Amino acid sequence: MLTLATVGFAINFWAWALLSPLAPKFKEALHLSPFQQALVVAVPVVVGSLGRIPVGALTDRYGGRVMFPLVSLATVVPVLYLGLAGQTSLAGLLAGGFFLGVGGTAFAIGVPFVNAWFPPTRRGLAVGVFGAGMGGTAISALTTVKLADAGGTATPFAVTAAVLVAYAVVAVLLLRDAPDRVVPAESLAHRLAATLRLRVTWQASALYAVAFGGYVAFSVYLPAYLKTAYGLAQADASDRMAGFVLLAVLMRPVGGWLSDRIAPARVLAGSLLVVVAGAAVQAFTPALAPLGTVAFLSMAAALGAGSGATFALVALLAPANKVGSVTGIVGAAGGLGGFVPPLLMGFIYGRYGTYALGLALLALVALAALLLDTTAVARTARRAVGSRLLVPETAAAEPTGHRGT
Repeated sequence: MLTLATVGFAINFWAWALLSPLAPKFKEALHLSPFQQALVVAVPVVVGSLGRIPVGALTDRYGGRVMFPLVSLATVVPVLYLGLAGQTSLAGLLAGGFFLGVGGTAFAIGVPFVNAWFPPTRRGLAVGVFGAGMGGTAISALTTVKLADAGGTATPFAVTAAVLVAYAVVAVLLLRDAPDRVVPAESLAHRLAATLRLRVTWQASALYAVAFGGYVAFSVYLPAYLKTAYGLAQADASDRMAGFVLLAVLMRPVGGWLSDRIAPARVLAGSLLVVVAGAAVQAFTPALAPLGTVAFLSMAAALGAGSGATFALVALLAPANKVGSVTGIVGAAGGLGGFVPPLLMGFIYGRYGTYALGLALLALVALAALLLDTTAVARTARRAVGSRLLVPETAAAEPTGHRGT
């Protein structure tokens, strides 16, 4: 089940990231400004982020077996629209990108789905392995431009649509929810209101906005940044972005695995410290080889590990029957954290001709997250672990839900 969920997440993320590698091509063809180019790649991010809130809550109720194929099939529509008709104007790209955001909601399906299959002591690693499906953005980075050059700009969209349909069929046939998953009995509105009152929801949201938000921002904007700041060719910039993404993907399960052993807050502290240092170095736009490459790869590893550690924290602290709802809100915060930086970077470069200020701001935000993690989050985790030793998880969850069948 973990493999099927991870593959589904990767395929939907592949679709979600289709516009980013082609953004420089659209900029030249449609004469877009730096801000308009950033907007094209950012719109799917914000829609996919906000959409995780209801999708996570719906997954708590209906399970991944229903939601994975449903979201995959829904994503086919904007993918085909963008491939066949949406590339001729800025309005078309924005409209298609808006609905393409549906693919980004798959994350909020997989976390509660996987969480229900594993005991608490293994959830950090399991959710981290699932989170490696964010490598779908690397598939997009490595294949989209090449497919467009070989068969026209419609080709990568047609291929992705076919893969989405194939996965939806496989999911209907093979995917199963955990037999003992906790199904909430309350209404959607009541569950979301209760979720918003949980301390872990807000703390994990702030941390994920930096960790995963930083990853998303770089994964969608790095090709444009490298092309502008270092004069790289589009294909070269996309390949380097794929390397950034792959390292982050590989480090995500490592972050979850470490969290199972030395506590999520400690893993997050180390990760955020690396991001502070890497962003501060890159604000000076050093030579790409070696210092710039080291800075970017260090941030990739740290953002991946930090993302895995954040959801190990959610698995540790969230009530069993609200994991999907918490995941939806935290995932939305992470996606929104990735929506703002590309717009800000595009605006800053268009106004000042440099990216230094944007990277300096990243360093400051990561420093603020580090302070939050080492104070409030660490205290919350210690209290929760102490109370879990006294009250079994299933006993605490049962009064507000029933077991699935």
